[in-house]
Amino acid sequence: MKYDLAIVGAGPAGYIAAKKAGGEGLKVLLVEGKKLGGVCLNEGCVPSKTLLQAAKTYHHALHCEAFGVEVSDVRFNFEKANAHKTKVMDGMREGITGLMKKRKVEVLFGQATLSEGRKLTVEGENHEADNILICTGSSPTRPPIPGIDGANVVDSTGILELEELPKSLVVVGGGVIGCEFACLFGSVGVPVTVVEALPEICPTLDPDLAKILRSELTKKNVTFYVGAKVEEISGSEVKFSVKGESQTAQGELVLVATGRKPNVANLGLDDLRVDYDERGGIKVDERCATNIPGVWAAGDVTGRAWLAHAASRMAEVVVHNITGRKDHMRYDSIPSVVYTSPEVAVVGLTREQAEERGMKVTTGKIPMSVNARYLAEHPGERGLCKVVIEEGTRRLLGVHMIGGACSEMIFGAAAMLETELREEEIDEIIFPHPTTSEVMKDVFMAVR
Repeated sequence: MKYDLAIVGAGPAGYIAAKKAGGEGLKVLLVEGKKLGGVCLNEGCVPSKTLLQAAKTYHHALHCEAFGVEVSDVRFNFEKANAHKTKVMDGMREGITGLMKKRKVEVLFGQATLSEGRKLTVEGENHEADNILICTGSSPTRPPIPGIDGANVVDSTGILELEELPKSLVVVGGGVIGCEFACLFGSVGVPVTVVEALPEICPTLDPDLAKILRSELTKKNVTFYVGAKVEEISGSEVKFSVKGESQTAQGELVLVATGRKPNVANLGLDDLRVDYDERGGIKVDERCATNIPGVWAAGDVTGRAWLAHAASRMAEVVVHNITGRKDHMRYDSIPSVVYTSPEVAVVGLTREQAEERGMKVTTGKIPMSVNARYLAEHPGERGLCKVVIEEGTRRLLGVHMIGGACSEMIFGAAAMLETELREEEIDEIIFPHPTTSEVMKDVFMAVR
């Protein structure tokens, strides 16, 4: 059968593309190897953030006396937290299934193999499409560390399958994934050790934010070793060196969180002659088109932006271009969040990134504690809001925040970057009072 659009992978890129294309009246085929929702819904974003909220609620209950609330016998029931996680995931999958039916998208489960002429084979059945969108996502990497295949060593997928809390945890890798799981388990009383090879955790963050995040997480049973090279995992012992000095960390469970790789195996990319880079990421232009006409790629499989919402936006760009609407990706205005407690939310360029591009910039920053709402709701928690402004034009280039629920505010900053607002234009926006969002207006006083 021939389709207008065949989509391989039903994660945040795939099902969004299917929904949008189906809504435009296109005949759509959606192929998924496992479950609707992809890694994000079944093995990543949704289950991890559901458990993080459970841990945050428990931590707040332990420290609620600051608000005049007295509670005794606070306990964390991991079994019930897992049950809530499963319920959320099941509900989301049911929602996607219903949405596909509503948009008349044909869904097939199985391994898709692509071939020349925009053809694909799924479980022995042959199909053809005018356009093919590849969005097969990514999977955890496993670095060549001796002992990494031990029975007590898991990746970000395996750790979400636990039925009991470990007595202790060592996390190899202090990036976003490593820090989120460290926060989750540390907040519910599990001693956590994070071993990071680089000089600071979450190296893509503004340095001021990364430093504060590390400081705040140490209050939640998390010990950090930075500039540390892991040499071996031997049972519950992780051996590493810092500045040439050998050290060890003990963990009943070891989580390896050292990054992800694009899922491109067994797709038939070579037969299709699709270009990809040395890491396996499919090469695409700003429209998410590959070098083969009619073949597109979106999400983690491109290696361009390892974020679910970036994948969804890339899928929208693809469908827009297929249906005659000119559109392209603007990567500088994609927000990203670290769902720790406190949260980190950023969009745009850091000072360092802007200066690497030859821009002259100025920055301003204020502590979140100058904000009344933040001070009332987050006693004892450090936070910061920082902006990067282009000199001369006074155009906003970046917003970087840590503290509270900044993930719920960052979309406003993304809109400011998308519309290329200048400082004086942002100064005219009215922010409701009292809200933590007011820091995004107040911070500009520190730039002047």
